[in-house]
Amino acid sequence: MKSHNDPRLLAFDVLARVEEGAFSDLALDAVLSRHDDMDSRDRSLVTELVYGVLRCRGHLDFVLAKFCKKRLEKIETPVLRILRLGAYQLLHLDRVPQRAAVHESVEMAHRLKLSRTSGFINGVLRALARNKDSLPWPDPHLQPLESLVHNWSLPPRLAEAWQAQLGNDEALALAEAMSVQAPFSLRINTLKFTRENVADYLFSLGIETKPTTFAPEGLTVVGNKKMELLAPAMAEGRFLIQDEASMLISHLLRPRKGEAVLDACAAPGGKTTHLASLSGNEAHILALDLHEKRLRLVAEGAKKLACLGIETRPWDLTRCPDFIEKGSFDKVLVDAPCTGLGVLRRNPEIRWRRMQSDIDEMARLQSLILDNVAPLVRPGGVLLYSVCTFSPEETDAVVDGFLKRHPEFARCDLRSLCPRQWGALFDPQGNFRTFPHRHNDMDAFFAARLTRRAC
Repeated sequence: MKSHNDPRLLAFDVLARVEEGAFSDLALDAVLSRHDDMDSRDRSLVTELVYGVLRCRGHLDFVLAKFCKKRLEKIETPVLRILRLGAYQLLHLDRVPQRAAVHESVEMAHRLKLSRTSGFINGVLRALARNKDSLPWPDPHLQPLESLVHNWSLPPRLAEAWQAQLGNDEALALAEAMSVQAPFSLRINTLKFTRENVADYLFSLGIETKPTTFAPEGLTVVGNKKMELLAPAMAEGRFLIQDEASMLISHLLRPRKGEAVLDACAAPGGKTTHLASLSGNEAHILALDLHEKRLRLVAEGAKKLACLGIETRPWDLTRCPDFIEKGSFDKVLVDAPCTGLGVLRRNPEIRWRRMQSDIDEMARLQSLILDNVAPLVRPGGVLLYSVCTFSPEETDAVVDGFLKRHPEFARCDLRSLCPRQWGALFDPQGNFRTFPHRHNDMDAFFAARLTRRAC
């Protein structure tokens, strides 16, 4: 399909790729990079349509089902994709006139050689436009599960799991927070710049920022992120893009001058370079990752940010790293592969893909990685386990299971090591646990600090 820079057709193309298994951010970047001459407003529209439809798919399908005479699963996939795009514009984009949203959806059908469905698409979307203000949405207090599924676009399996874990009110608050765009945060490269320097520099470019609440080196971009202006500064090594919760993980490990540090699942390297920065470039860091190609990102990032002392090596940590002597490391970070449920705003397609079997498989993998790195921690050393998810199976259950299998380790209460103003970020056991609806819109992360007994 030749889209000729039409933002709706480009969004259609990206959504098709995501439905085939692509990640939304990578698919969107690939499409936009082929259309770098596109007007910035149209680029913003493509991005808004892609992420909006993915975040709100359940919500949109609930609405469309009210006006379609046939069941949605019986509608051809490309036609349903057009309907979702049209419905999102009608329900969520005030700047797009209703008539334009309907007309462009019908025109899309013609351009995609689906003219035979244009009358159907026109009828459904016009009916939605006429009746959208009187739609019968589930009451969150009387029908909390239905509200999670239809108002906030959670698959039933996730809605039930969140209710069981958090209760109705918290589940609803979290679902609402996960339905909107995530903040755009920058971690300043403090090896070369200060937060104030970078904030002033970005302000001179017309980009307003504000300091992050907890991370001392973070800035959050206010309003549109203006990537075309940010890109040169990022290429100069002034900062990298990183959520505030992710920035705090390296602080929890507390790398120090002269220490040997292992970053066990390092790519793409945001936390690796942060560890180097926090140690003043005077720690010895070994960065492992399964994929050699992704490790190149670690090396490239280190060079750009002037980070020293980082060695990279590919390794599959489902096997013991027999090339490393036991007890070699003072600090070990296992930022483990996980289901990513804590970053649904950034990869909204995850909510439609993750099954309970994925959670169980990830928990098994996380436990295996921890078992294989545990012997590498010296007596008195620290193992920090972190994930960007909050499922009990991948957080508490993994840590509890590890401590049962490894009595030589003990949980450390992170509250005793961190600034008092971080107190709200920890649970009663002293684990780090953030949620966007509780903690200044940060992503949902979990971390536990485990100390190897000295004797």
